[in-house]
Amino acid sequence: MPTPMNAPSPASSHRSHHPTAPSPLLPPHEAATYGPFPSPPPHTDAELDALLGLLTATPHTSTATPHRSTPPTPATVTVGHSRDAASHSAAAAFAKAWRKTGRTVLAVVDWPEHAASWLRPAHRFTAGQPDAWVVAAAPLGWAQMSRRLHHSTDWEPARTFGFASLGHSRLAALAGPPTREGMRGATAGGGTWAIARGWVTTTTRHETPPVHEAPPGI
Repeated sequence: MPTPMNAPSPASSHRSHHPTAPSPLLPPHEAATYGPFPSPPPHTDAELDALLGLLTATPHTSTATPHRSTPPTPATVTVGHSRDAASHSAAAAFAKAWRKTGRTVLAVVDWPEHAASWLRPAHRFTAGQPDAWVVAAAPLGWAQMSRRLHHSTDWEPARTFGFASLGHSRLAALAGPPTREGMRGATAGGGTWAIARGWVTTTTRHETPPVHEAPPGI
């Protein structure tokens, strides 16, 4: 059963990046110990359908107000992607499909695979308090971006959904166990994956028993 979505945190609770605090980013030599990641492949129709299915089946809990009811599923998303051709195409395809459902894409944000801090795209990615985030990205850049998001913003991995390239145990370990806890996504074959306690669990399209993929070192 999907994890219920949490309401966006108030602005006053934003994490701040203190200039004297250690950087949350991985130095190049440490990232290199996980070995090279493959480039994201082109997304499949089954993958896109599964991703849409995950979002439209996920309850969203918003802060109750006298003038606003709680929508049963996310209505607004921000889409993020790295700058390789496959990720850019996947993000565009999702945004188009999401708008066709009558829902809203608040923003489409991209980021480089290598950067000094990833702070500017992280702030753009979390602006506007979307109900959910959708990511199509190359693994290494997303690992650094997600570490920046976890450290410096109110981004919530449990409200974040990714394409197949991000459902990898090495990436979960590279980003750090708490950083992507609760994140879910789709596989190329139309199945799903989820991250819990540092483990990546995948389920096939035909709902066969899940396959547990342990992070490196376990």
